[in-house]
Amino acid sequence: MPFVVAIVGRPNVGKSSLFNRIVGERISITDDVEGVTRDRIYAKAEWLTKSFNVIDTGGIDIIDLPFLRQIKEQVNLAMDEADLIIFLTDSKTGVTEGDTYIANLLYQTKKPVILAVNKVDDINQMSNIYDFYQLGFDDPIAVSTQHGIGMGDLLDKVIEKMGDHDTPVVDDSIKFAIIGRPNVGKSSLTNSILGENRVIVSEISGTTTDAIDTRFEYNGKKYTAIDTAGIKKRGRIYESTDRYSVIRSVRAIENADVVLLVIDGEEGIVEQDKNVVGYAMEANKAVIIVVNKWDLVVKDDKTMQQFVKRIRDEFPFLDYAEIVFTSALKNERIKTLFPAIDKAYENFNKEIKTSVLNEILQEALAMNPTPTHNKGKATFSYITQVNTKPPTFLLFVNNEKFVHFSYMRYLNNQIRNKIDFTGTPIKLVLRKKEELWK
Repeated sequence: MPFVVAIVGRPNVGKSSLFNRIVGERISITDDVEGVTRDRIYAKAEWLTKSFNVIDTGGIDIIDLPFLRQIKEQVNLAMDEADLIIFLTDSKTGVTEGDTYIANLLYQTKKPVILAVNKVDDINQMSNIYDFYQLGFDDPIAVSTQHGIGMGDLLDKVIEKMGDHDTPVVDDSIKFAIIGRPNVGKSSLTNSILGENRVIVSEISGTTTDAIDTRFEYNGKKYTAIDTAGIKKRGRIYESTDRYSVIRSVRAIENADVVLLVIDGEEGIVEQDKNVVGYAMEANKAVIIVVNKWDLVVKDDKTMQQFVKRIRDEFPFLDYAEIVFTSALKNERIKTLFPAIDKAYENFNKEIKTSVLNEILQEALAMNPTPTHNKGKATFSYITQVNTKPPTFLLFVNNEKFVHFSYMRYLNNQIRNKIDFTGTPIKLVLRKKEELWK
């Protein structure tokens, strides 16, 4: 399970700025997907070769809401979801009653806390941090989210607190998460999947009572079904329960191998469906598109084909995803999900011999030689697979700047034309040729 860091503190101490520093400048969000945006309350980040997730509990308008209630909602969020808490304070205001209130709540969490003092913009302001020792935590770390001061020290402390947390837990089941906007039939679909023909192995409670992973067996294979709350429209999420649902859904996606995006067949495709699946794409998970409520659609012999075309037109970035039509209410076509899940999982873990990959590369180069780009011509020398989940390939080239994004898409398509990667994304990573020997 990913290590989770939550940022808490009073309003206007710079929580969102700190979040942006962590995931934007000093740390890069991994596998950013062009054209997919979301409210940044949750992001994956890296520092010193380790990855972790960051929750921004700030950014909520507290006008007309009790001040302490708002603080408590933020800290409760951290208490439930985080492994480590960054408590951000403001050097210019000094220790306030609100800071003391938060500190008392954090003591109750029994979770590690890093105290950071923001707005220390130059060395002459370092003395401002001494007052914060009275809060009772370890040495405070002075930072300036405006200028980036102290970020390295803060992130080094995060990695120190992580320890060996990211040691993987062995689980041989195929884990799939069911996601979608509210009222598309996710829970009904989950209930249909876990019907009387399944052998329920166990129910594992998550961080809250409404988060349950259910392990079961079907046709001799082990699965774990992960249900999620409906993800509402992206943007500013005001209600604490909405923030919980988004964070739980993202964590469910992180823990899954395959993600089932559920669409309402009666209502059709809406913009929010694209926003929801963006979470799965950002996590580089295998994806299946499930058109539910198909029993409510007035159909003829061309209806399904026409709906498939609409999906392909609306989701061009998911052309590798298999499409399955179901009716959870009437328990129709549920069995068709399992072959799709199995195939997506198999391809998600697929390994290809280096010799096969280089044959595909050479054939692709012969069919369509690299064009001139940025005053140079790319020369590819070698390709090899370096990872699975998803399949990731390293391409050695004389200069990455000479490779246009459209040519990368061409190579991606050529690999898919030769090898079945239905259901899973694949990643092509460029590397300078001389780095092969480093």
